Amino acid sequence: MFKILKKEELSPNVYAMEIDAPRVAKKAEPGQFIVLRVNEEGERIPLTIANFDRETGRILIVFQVIGASTMELAALNEGDDILDFVGPLGRPSEIGKLDGTMVVVGGGIGVAPTFPIARAMKEAGNKVIAIMGAKTKDILIMEDEMKQVTDEIVVTTDDGSRGIKGFVTNAVQALVDRGEKIAQITAIGPVIMMKSVADATRNLGIKTVVSLNPIMVDGTGMCGGCRVTVGDETKFACVDGPEFDGHLVDFKGLMNRQRMYRDLEAEEKDHVCKIGLGRN
Repeated sequence: MFKILKKEELSPNVYAMEIDAPRVAKKAEPGQFIVLRVNEEGERIPLTIANFDRETGRILIVFQVIGASTMELAALNEGDDILDFVGPLGRPSEIGKLDGTMVVVGGGIGVAPTFPIARAMKEAGNKVIAIMGAKTKDILIMEDEMKQVTDEIVVTTDDGSRGIKGFVTNAVQALVDRGEKIAQITAIGPVIMMKSVADATRNLGIKTVVSLNPIMVDGTGMCGGCRVTVGDETKFACVDGPEFDGHLVDFKGLMNRQRMYRDLEAEEKDHVCKIGLGRN
């Protein structure tokens, strides 16, 4: 059993939880994820690690309530236990000194998993800029935390209620226009957002890494549910990723797989999906 040490609602239906998981925290690296199960009847929920503390043994997860399983998770409170908490899973982000600026792009709750990547890249001696996108200012998350591990943050909102009015790609272009030498972009968030970033940077020749969240069951590569096409090869996001070269990802195929079970879930409101909706 894994105890919930802290719970906070960051924005409507978006929660942060600190979990007591010292063995996971000891091995965790930026870019990796965990798979949890609330109880014996619960489905497996993959979530990217938003922070880890090796000294205290705490793991931070951030998730949005989107269905029965995340609703069940959100109903738990500080002091409650989670049955299973497996990790760290997946390959860590590549961390090192770059010849230029590191830019992390987070869309919605995708901001959370960019935090440990930004921190590690800053510690490696890089200039780090964070682009944070949301529909409105009310659902921006972790802005203060990102300020602590970056040299600059750029906020975009769809409605213009905060920062640049528009999308994260507008912020990327603004950095390019001002002459920022961008060595790498790591984008995490909705698939359509990651696709847009990769499309925008392809002709600019900027290395672009995306963190994929396809349907995932066991997190070990055995089920094949998380397969994605990268270049001419089939990859499994849970063991070969979750990070891939955004310019090689077949986003059309990925989005089609993400939509496979939506009609069934809409028809059966009480249905609890046993193969997961993907990693938040």
